[in-house]
Amino acid sequence: MGKPTDKTIALALLVLLSCTCNAQQSKQVFSEGALIFSLEKKPTPECHASTIAETPSGLVAAWFGGTREKHPDVGIWLSHLVDGSWTDPLEVVNGIQNDSLRYPCWNPVLFQPKSGPLLLFYKVGPSPREWWGEMITSNDQGVTWSTPRKLGSGRLGYLIGPVKNKPVQLKDGTLICPSSTEVAEGGNTFWRVHFELTKDLGKSWEVIGPINDGIEFDAIQPSILTYPDGRLQILCRSMQKVVAESWSHDGGKSWSPMSATMLPNPSAGTDAVTLNDNRQLIVYNHTKKGRHSLNVAISIDGKSWNPALTLEDQKGEYSYPAVIQSSDGLVHITYTYNRESIKYVVLDPNFLR
Repeated sequence: MGKPTDKTIALALLVLLSCTCNAQQSKQVFSEGALIFSLEKKPTPECHASTIAETPSGLVAAWFGGTREKHPDVGIWLSHLVDGSWTDPLEVVNGIQNDSLRYPCWNPVLFQPKSGPLLLFYKVGPSPREWWGEMITSNDQGVTWSTPRKLGSGRLGYLIGPVKNKPVQLKDGTLICPSSTEVAEGGNTFWRVHFELTKDLGKSWEVIGPINDGIEFDAIQPSILTYPDGRLQILCRSMQKVVAESWSHDGGKSWSPMSATMLPNPSAGTDAVTLNDNRQLIVYNHTKKGRHSLNVAISIDGKSWNPALTLEDQKGEYSYPAVIQSSDGLVHITYTYNRESIKYVVLDPNFLR
């Protein structure tokens, strides 16, 4: 992280907690976590779908919040980690179209490219079947933002950018945005994964896919993992009660048929990240029904996964995680806390096996 004070606080948060990690004894693994805003001072009745990024000046998180999901008053809210505390949330964008029309906002995705401004992608529209993508940018690490801009249209209709999880930036600067659609055809709904690529930080786009037909595997909301040999892997939410996967051997131009991983999933959002030591980490609900248990699993090869840590396991909803690894090696996770707040947790991946 950019500020030494933030790093010091994050390290101090790593307390000794009891967790089940292949019957190992408890270790110094993760912080107890903290709500980004208290339940007594929540800025909106409900919130969901958080995202987190590291900027040169520290961590920033965002989410959508309003009366409830799909309500027209839902906007995108944002907070910064400053000196170990999260700032009061501020609404940075909303779906107002004119004096008499307002649409809800959805699924913000923050991303800090290797060079250039901080990017904030989000969706606007009455539902996931009808929404479109917009973005704003910040040249001061999220303090002030540009005027919203629609991403435009592509082969599949409206461009939406990364649908839930962060892009991956290739060596040539290209952003691969993992995306998906929910399409109604013949009385049925099909979930299909595709990718939206931009070489100029959102000014122009190329669409790849969809890579599945939504019949054998209904999959959405992919996250992208990378490997030293150039392979890419995606992990997706699915209707089939498993985390689904697909692989690319040509930099994302083509993908293998969608298949099941060994990890259960109750059709809930996941997120994943490739760690600096090339291990893979996923945050997901390790259930086939309900979002009460939120978990972390680790893999060396992306095929065999070790459920390494339980973040939540109690009555309620703990869902839609976002995960990054910061420059100091710590892993930062945000997730929905009962739709009433966003919880923030720090992990030391050196203790995960």
